[in-house]
Amino acid sequence: MVKEKIVVSFSGGKTSAYMSQWLAKEYSHTYEFVFIFANTGQECEETLIFVDRCDKAFNLNVVWVEAVVNPIHGKGITHKVVDFKTAARRGEPFEAHIAKSGIPNANKPQCSDRLKALPIEHYKKVNGLKGVRHCIGIRKDEERRKSESSVKKFNIIYPLCDWEEIDKQDVNSFWEGQEFTLELEEHQGNCKTCWKKSDKKLWLIAIEEPEKFTFMQTMEDKYQHVKPNDDGKPRVFFRKHRSVNKLMAEAEKLDSVTLRKMIGYKDDQDSGCSESCEAYL
Repeated sequence: MVKEKIVVSFSGGKTSAYMSQWLAKEYSHTYEFVFIFANTGQECEETLIFVDRCDKAFNLNVVWVEAVVNPIHGKGITHKVVDFKTAARRGEPFEAHIAKSGIPNANKPQCSDRLKALPIEHYKKVNGLKGVRHCIGIRKDEERRKSESSVKKFNIIYPLCDWEEIDKQDVNSFWEGQEFTLELEEHQGNCKTCWKKSDKKLWLIAIEEPEKFTFMQTMEDKYQHVKPNDDGKPRVFFRKHRSVNKLMAEAEKLDSVTLRKMIGYKDDQDSGCSESCEAYL
């Protein structure tokens, strides 16, 4: 019997990792899964380590892809296949996108689409997978995040909602029983300093790990005038038209203990990534 091929997006977060191992364990007798991780070059190293460990522990054969950005306008994004050792770690795919299309922010939210969805779609096209069903790791307790437009456009399915009802507690319980997990605190998230994070989380990272903002600072210095905003102002990353310098200055007025309390941080709470940025949403 020829098995139906299904693509699975492995974002690098604990939920998508749970979904990947669960699908491989429970459904591989029926389907042929193709697990894909899209690396932007700005994922935390802990995320890359986690993807690699999951790949080996659960025999997923994860395909690592990165965006290849053609600097010529009108030319689309393609992909290249990398692995844990060769994956970009200095933001190379991200910078190539910014150099061409400008800095992504709340008004121009392009990074997930251009650096994750499009390279995955190109991989699917090249490998005869275009149009096949495509799994995204959305749990039952976050079902509101489902995208009907993506369901129709990319044949997206949500196994953790529709094949079985899996919530955050289920995911956390699974990882508590494993020999390894994603070694990130809740506020850190997979992408180092994503502009989608709350101010409190960004301030906390600015205080405790300021070096994580180096890439964004460099991008603003080099590319803030690439495709400026409609009002003519330079492009910067953060909400309310705030630059990295502005955000860092705000953080200097605060302290990490207070911020952790404001975030609701507890030593025993979920230490994984609650803000993995799923493509196709």
